[in-house]
Amino acid sequence: MLLFTMATQLTPLPEVARLSPRCIRILGGNPGKFSLQGTNTYLLGTGAQRLLIDTGEGKPSWIAAVKKTLDEEKATIESAIITHWHHDHQGGISQLKGLWPQVNVYKNQPEPGQLDIADGQKFEVEGASLTAVYSPGHTVDHMSFVLQEENAMFTGDNVLGHGTAVFEDLTTYLESLEKMKQLFRGRAYPGHGPALVDGPAKVAEYIRHRRQREEQVLKALRSENSGVGPQDFASWTAMELVKVIYRDVPETLHHAAAGGVIQILKKLQAEGKALVDNDRWRLSDRSAL
Repeated sequence: MLLFTMATQLTPLPEVARLSPRCIRILGGNPGKFSLQGTNTYLLGTGAQRLLIDTGEGKPSWIAAVKKTLDEEKATIESAIITHWHHDHQGGISQLKGLWPQVNVYKNQPEPGQLDIADGQKFEVEGASLTAVYSPGHTVDHMSFVLQEENAMFTGDNVLGHGTAVFEDLTTYLESLEKMKQLFRGRAYPGHGPALVDGPAKVAEYIRHRRQREEQVLKALRSENSGVGPQDFASWTAMELVKVIYRDVPETLHHAAAGGVIQILKKLQAEGKALVDNDRWRLSDRSAL
């Protein structure tokens, strides 16, 4: 899921595009404010058996595009590999199995009928070798995948082709980004948006961005917003912080931004830097900052 890039600002992407000799991107047919041009699904390999990363939402246009592409490639799908549990990435599993019942479906923390994915697990077909990377943060089950032949990474929703991503746990998310940055040197193939030529540079940019947002929250907490907290410390709700930090972002996206701000505040709380009382946040000890 994307944050803070409106779909109307995006460069159109073709429904099906060959991104490299071994990688074909097929859009999920579900464009929107938070899904960009739609969910990216990827067919990998050069032979008669292919790997599929993610299944979109199962839209009719997507399953038709997958079938047409496989017919043209004279290939079928050996395994479908799911990056994480969000519906726009695994919603098409039943449609996929309806056409290719033999397909094995892999997902970390699998649901009934699925197979598990472990950190470091290998997936191989002719022309494509993947290594799974456990990279929680966006979700607790999030997986990325290194494509050995291209020194590239499928980054799921941890790193996107436009804008920034939402996450369930900021500390875990930053740890995963640091881990991912070290594991490849080439392209990033994201869960939404166009491929990124310098993937590690984009991951580093994401890390810097999150650190900058944290500093913006700290700066606000150091200020004299309301003075209603103990010792006259500034006291803020998450939405009050959003309206200051994201003043240049459309208000329609402020609710989504509040989730990220709350994650920053919880991180600061865990580090002993912030306290909360009746949904109002303040510094625990301004002199320490």
